[in-house]
Amino acid sequence: MAEKFDNLEEHLEKFIENIRQLGIIVSDFQPSSQAGLNQKLNFMISGLQDVEKCRQQLHEINVPLEVFEYIDQGRNPQLYTKECLERALARNEQVKGKIDTMTKFKSLLISELSKVFPEDMAKYKVMRAEDPPS
Repeated sequence: MAEKFDNLEEHLEKFIENIRQLGIIVSDFQPSSQAGLNQKLNFMISGLQDVEKCRQQLHEINVPLEVFEYIDQGRNPQLYTKECLERALARNEQVKGKIDTMTKFKSLLISELSKVFPEDMAKYKVMRAEDPPS
């Protein structure tokens, strides 16, 4: 997979350099430079075809739209991954806290119900022992 990315990167770098050179030719256009302009335009077309071939090899790659928003804002796209992990960890801690609270509540509820309804809770505990934990 890394080879496919390296190949795409190489084609993109060549394409960008060709566009830069094309800009130089266009900005200082002379009728005598028409042949060079045509050649650069043909290179640009073949460069786009090369990028398209690379794209077809990487069609299974999905990039979240937020990554492009980070890039558009001039931010490092690796920050997106970092912030996603931080959000996931924070959410994990919240859920863990809720699970711990519910487990403590269940234990306390069973304890208190056993004091008030000892016979019913004895039956409940027997029934629960027969049921496999889910």
